[in-house]
Formats: sequence, structure tokens, C-alpha cells
Amino acid sequence: MPGLVVVGVDGSESSLAAVEVAAREARLRGARLRVVHAFIWPVMPVPLGPSPLGPPDGGLQNMADRLVAEAVERARTAEPEVEISSDVVTGEPLTVLEAESRAADLVVVGSRGMGGFVGLLVGSTAVHLAAHGRCPVLVVRGQPETEGPIVLGVDGSAAGEKAVDFAFAEAELRKAPLVALHAWTTWNAPLPEPQDASAPYANPPGTLAQTEERLLAEAIAGHKERHPDVVVEHKMVHGGVREALIEASRSAQLLVVGARGRGGFTGLLLGSVSQALLHHAHCPLAVVRGTK
Repeated sequence: MPGLVVVGVDGSESSLAAVEVAAREARLRGARLRVVHAFIWPVMPVPLGPSPLGPPDGGLQNMADRLVAEAVERARTAEPEVEISSDVVTGEPLTVLEAESRAADLVVVGSRGMGGFVGLLVGSTAVHLAAHGRCPVLVVRGQPETEGPIVLGVDGSAAGEKAVDFAFAEAELRKAPLVALHAWTTWNAPLPEPQDASAPYANPPGTLAQTEERLLAEAIAGHKERHPDVVVEHKMVHGGVREALIEASRSAQLLVVGARGRGGFTGLLLGSVSQALLHHAHCPLAVVRGTK
């Protein structure tokens, strides 16, 4: 059975941009596209149908049906060959889309929807899904492009392994180069084993940098063999992780990170780097949790 890409819509321009990105993802993957609108009003004590004094096509239910129809039409225009289904699902967006992620291969959302507060850079739905989604979550930020590399943030953690898998597969699907970026400082890099046991803190100059380069090489080892057509660039940055990835996102068509890295506190579902990128990345961002 073909895979499934789910896109959440609420009628905002951000969600309609997400529809086009989701339709393209579905085409590239040979997957089905499911357009979902979370309809919270049935659980509220409000009438859903048109007002007796208003037009017959008025009312909350008709409004929900129209915005889904508009999103489906946008998807069909963008990718006519993709199989599309749609649904208006009763519930609030966070719960509905988290449930949808259980059967999906990818969930796509806009960075901000209709319910956000003015001034927020990213909506609560995107942040919540990045932390709790059961599949990779693609948050459409900036102006989606079809040129430029896929940028992968590599930290060498076990939790980041699925992000590496996702980035290589995405680069192959898009026929795009992959930039595997690892940023480190003396504060976030683990100390290398001392080479002289009699001097436990003595290491030759450059040992830490060499250790970090080896970490990057080991993190993507084997993936190149499984994706031989992907052109990979190793990029080491001596500096802050967030700053390096935000800067790299300026020229990328997609940024891929794990939900949590090696520096987070145990129990956190979304690390500080992922949260910063959700707010400040200049291109669409895929957040990949370690488990589905």
C-alpha cells in the first residue's frame, strides 16, 4: 500500500503553503495525501449550521468544508497525479494531528495558523507536533524552494540516527546535495580520552577537533552506501549549534534535525536546538524523533 503524507489545514496562508509542500512530498514518495482540518466547534455549545437569517451556505460546518475543499484544490493544482483524500475531524488541532501521525509517514504543518497570537514566530501546533508526533514532522517556514541543499544537523547522538536516515532519503528523493553539518565548541563536545594515562588532562593540540570530525564521519557512515547517488558534503563549524544551523538554513531547501540531541536533559521531548530552529529557521524544517 502506498505511504501516507498528512497535512493539517486551518484556512491560513501558512497552512495553504504547507499543502503545496505536502503534495510535492507525496508525489516524490509515491504516497497518498490526506488533508485534515481539526474542527473543534462540535464540542462547544454553539450551532454549526447556517443562521435562519443568513445565507444557506453560512455556518461553521460549511466554513470548515469550504476551507478543506480549497486546500484540496490547491493540492490538486500543485500535484495533479497525487491521490488525495480529506476529512474534517472533530477535536482540537494538537490532539487530532498527533493521532493522525500514528498512521502517517510524514505530517506537514504551517509554522503559524489562524489561532496564533500576533508576534509569535511559530504556532503551538507546530511545536507540539515536533515534540509528540509519532512520525517526522515537516514545518513549513520561510519561502519553500526547490533549489539548494538538504542541510542535516548532526550531533552523533543515538536519538539523531533517524534524522540521518530521513535526510539521506529526502536528498535522494529531491535529487539534492546533502550538507551534513556538525557544530561544536569546547563546551558542548565531550572530552576525548587522554592519550597519556599519567597526565589525564593532557592531549595534543587539535585532538578535540579531530574527535568531532570523527564523530561526524561515524554518524553518517553506511548511509552513503545505501544512497550512492546522494552527493554529501561534510561541514564542521567551530561555534554554536543553533547559530550555525540557522545560518545554513538561509541557502537550504530543507533543514533536518533530530528532536533531541546529546545535550538535552533526560525526559525532554524537544531539545533547545530544535525549538530555536522552529522559531528562526529560514527554510522548511523537518524534526525527526528517535522513535515512531
